Amino acid sequence: MRKSERAALILKRLEERYPETPVPLDHSDAFTLLVAVLLSAQCTDKKVNEVTPALFMAGPDPAAMAALSETTILGHIRQLGLARTKAKHVKRLAELLLERHGGAVPEGFAALEALPGVGHKTASVVMAQAFGVPAFPVDTHIHRLAQRWGLSSGESVARTETDLKRLFPRQAWNKLHLQIIFYGREHCSARGCDGTVCPLCRELFPSRRRPVVTNKA
Repeated sequence: MRKSERAALILKRLEERYPETPVPLDHSDAFTLLVAVLLSAQCTDKKVNEVTPALFMAGPDPAAMAALSETTILGHIRQLGLARTKAKHVKRLAELLLERHGGAVPEGFAALEALPGVGHKTASVVMAQAFGVPAFPVDTHIHRLAQRWGLSSGESVARTETDLKRLFPRQAWNKLHLQIIFYGREHCSARGCDGTVCPLCRELFPSRRRPVVTNKA
């Protein structure tokens, strides 16, 4: 099966399994989504969703968040990995939104990536999910699955993003990156599938299937 054929099959199967793709991180607007994605680095979405309700109650918008002390923000997110650094970034990010963007989240990659703690993946999520701009955020799991499914060489996240954008239609990107995440968590995790176990891997690469070993009497 050629790479383009695998991509078409993946798109078809994921659309069948996940016709709806809610954003896993709880948020109410572009600002709370931006903060939630920033906080999710090296942390599960579930854990982030546990701490953000109280944080967003205290700082629901850039002005309110900027008014909080770094210690107060840290108190809300202490359970998360890299909490001290994230608290510093969240406060400074809120301040810069006020100073540079009139208290609004900017609708551009360069402006987003200029904010503290905001890398290309975080900016891509915000552009895709808050503003509807076609983007293909690639996290570690998507990077790994793209390599496992033979869609990219896996040499870098940037290369994987380029390869996926080339293989899949632009109008599918925003939904597809979530569908891949959902499928990976449910069926094709690092521990759960080595490329021979889950339904999609088995369909994509039938020759990888492990031979059935029977005990001879």
